[in-house]
Amino acid sequence: MRKHIGLFAVLFLTVIVLSGCWNRRELNELAIVGAMAFDKSDGKQVITTQVIDPGQVAAKQGKGLEAPVITYQEKGDTVFEAIRRMTTLSARKLYFSHLRVLVIGEEVAKEGIGDTLDFLSRDHELRPDFFIVVAKDAKAENVLKVMTGLEDIPANKLFTSLETSEKAWAPLMTVTLDKLISDIVSEGVQPHLTGLRLLGDGKKGESKENVQEIDPDVKLKYSGLAVFKSDKLIGWLNERDSKAVNYALGNVRSTIGEVPCPDGKGKAAMEVVRTKSELAVDVKNGSPKGSVQINVEANVGEVQCKLDLTKSKTIAELEKEANKRVKSLMEKALKTAQEEYKVDFFGFGEVLHRSNPDYWKKVRKNWDETFTTMPIDIKTDVQIRRVGTIGKSPLEGLK
Repeated sequence: MRKHIGLFAVLFLTVIVLSGCWNRRELNELAIVGAMAFDKSDGKQVITTQVIDPGQVAAKQGKGLEAPVITYQEKGDTVFEAIRRMTTLSARKLYFSHLRVLVIGEEVAKEGIGDTLDFLSRDHELRPDFFIVVAKDAKAENVLKVMTGLEDIPANKLFTSLETSEKAWAPLMTVTLDKLISDIVSEGVQPHLTGLRLLGDGKKGESKENVQEIDPDVKLKYSGLAVFKSDKLIGWLNERDSKAVNYALGNVRSTIGEVPCPDGKGKAAMEVVRTKSELAVDVKNGSPKGSVQINVEANVGEVQCKLDLTKSKTIAELEKEANKRVKSLMEKALKTAQEEYKVDFFGFGEVLHRSNPDYWKKVRKNWDETFTTMPIDIKTDVQIRRVGTIGKSPLEGLK
């Protein structure tokens, strides 16, 4: 009898454990969203989604027949309403767990992205690992409709392109939902997002013919950083200033820098292979003073003049010029922050908050105003580690 009771108990527990997923969804019931765009029109939210067609992606033969994605667009008083309206267009319910890129229209960014972030952070289906960018001089919906090359799915192209550029080109950065919200709500730092430009006639970019040419008429290009004050876009940084911001924040993994040759003829290109930065704010006599320390390790990648890189004197001269260039880069970017935009997008206030919380309480309400007059000392240390497989340039043998 006891054996029967024990067996019944085991079977009962097994039934409970193997009851299945009550809220499961089959793949053929879902419309997987790869990218999403936010715009506004007549006071309403305009949401565009790029939905992946798994059948076309899987059928690698005969790619020219149909596009691998389809876009849906709807309006609503709220983002949630607009997305639910899309069920009147799509045969399946939209599924956002595989979202790779969110594009925010410039007009929306200027008005404020607080409402957008509320929906994104509240929806349980959305994972916060997608990249957020701002459409520069264009509507986000136009960007999302452009067919791109190399990757079958445009959303994947946008994701991998930004991810690759951040690792190899200093002016760009990847920002996820968690990072953006943290910068907006944190005191002493202002957020920034990478800009995305539409090059060419957007209408032509919507056809597959755009990717069937060697040189497509319409392209998407990441360009510069968008500067925010709280949740509102206030301006753009050029390539030079964007690079300086990433140097100061320690985001540069690798990039290319150029310095003039000592004789003034041609340039030498340096490949940055390692960087380290430190921001600090000290309070003396009741006034804050900032400092930036940037350490750079680089290799010589190209020489356009006659240089003998086997000599230590030549290396020292190149390092001296490189230090001047990095320092000048930082000076111009700080001037842009303090005089043009008058906001601390470097995060000196956040550093002060951690190092001197008592003083921070006195200046927190007017920190941006305090930041605009704060002196900032810039120190750089550029060291050249390698010069490549040759010492003397082939130009040495030319008359």
